[in-house]
Amino acid sequence: MFELKLMSREAIPEALAKVERYRLLNEPVEAASICQDVLRIDPDNQQALVMLLLAWTDQFDEGHFMKEARALIPRLRSEYERAYYSGIVSERLAKALQKKDVPGSRHIIYEFFREAMRGYERAEAIRPTGNDDAILRWNTCARILMSNPRLEPGTEERAEAVLSE
Repeated sequence: MFELKLMSREAIPEALAKVERYRLLNEPVEAASICQDVLRIDPDNQQALVMLLLAWTDQFDEGHFMKEARALIPRLRSEYERAYYSGIVSERLAKALQKKDVPGSRHIIYEFFREAMRGYERAEAIRPTGNDDAILRWNTCARILMSNPRLEPGTEERAEAVLSE
């Protein structure tokens, strides 16, 4: 096996800027790798935690990192960010499952969107002044549900199992 090399603490700002660029280039594996390098030397770096969570959610379509992304949420210091990013994870799980178009998944997709909306509602209640991100995401989820009448509440199932099929 290989022994991973440590980056320098001074390189963190530039490394995090690269993460943003890699995500924009649709290269989430590279973005996540850089975040993991940053977190090896600064385990509580909030920006790296958020960017890693987002890079992992970028890979939900392939059925990867669902549990890992959720596990990062408690490490976020801000109650607002914990609520907001729990919404992001649930919303992106719903969208990944929707893209897979697995028969019988419409109830699970609905529940993930509703779970996202509950996260956004918690975030909205404690949002910083001038930050309406949670409202905008809630509205997006609501519009998706309103424009897809086949997505409806249903029985309890686990989407992680469906996504990994």
